[in-house]
Amino acid sequence: MDRRRRRSVGFLQRGEESWACFLVTFQGQDRRWYGYFTFRPKDGETEDDEVRTADIFLEDSEAEIDQKARALGRPLLSGLLASAVHTREGNDDERPPLRRSFRKLLRENSRGIAGDWPREEEEQLDLPKLRSLYASYRLDQVCHFIALVQPEAFREAVDRILEGKAVDFGARDRIQFAMIVVEFIEDRLPLPPFQIWAEDFLAHRGDYALYAHTLHREGRLP
Repeated sequence: MDRRRRRSVGFLQRGEESWACFLVTFQGQDRRWYGYFTFRPKDGETEDDEVRTADIFLEDSEAEIDQKARALGRPLLSGLLASAVHTREGNDDERPPLRRSFRKLLRENSRGIAGDWPREEEEQLDLPKLRSLYASYRLDQVCHFIALVQPEAFREAVDRILEGKAVDFGARDRIQFAMIVVEFIEDRLPLPPFQIWAEDFLAHRGDYALYAHTLHREGRLP
C-alpha cells in the first residue's frame, strides 16, 4: 500500500503563473522516510498536472523531513520548481562549473532564509527569527566547506555521494540532485544543535553578522 502523505508548503510565483507547493513523504522498504516536493499550477486540476522533484530527503523520521523542508528558503524552492518544470519540458542549459554553482545556490538560499540581519545587537529576536538565522547558518557552513575542497576533488565526492549516477549539474535536473548532495554534507558536519547555537549567537551577534557579510556580500571566505 502506497502511504504517501502530502501537506502544503505554500505558493510560489513563476513568471505570471502561481504554483502550489507540496511536501510528499513516504516510508521505504528499508523503514526510513523519504521526501520530495511536488508543484501544481494554479489552473491544475489533478496530480497529472503536477511536476515533482527527485527524492531529495532521506531521514529516520517523517518529522525530521518536515523540519528540514520547512527551513528551506523561497529561492531554493523556486529553483526546485524551475528544475522540475525543465525536467518535464526537456530543456537543457549550459554547463557551469560544479563547485561554483553549488556555492551560488547556497548563498542565495541562505540570504533568502535569513532576510535582513538585525541592525542593532540589542534588538529583540523572536524564536521564528532565530530559527531562520540558524537554518541560514547551517547552509553557510556547507557553503564554506565546499569552498575549501578542490574543484576536481569535489566533483569526485559528488559522484560518490550519488553512487555513480550520471548527473550533469548544468542540465535540467541540477538543483534536485544538488539538494541530495547538500543534505548529505550537512548531516555529516559537526554543527551545534539549535539551543547551543542560539546561546552563542546571542552572546556574539556582531561576529556572526561579520561572518555572513564576508561570505555573502564580499564573496570571500571569512
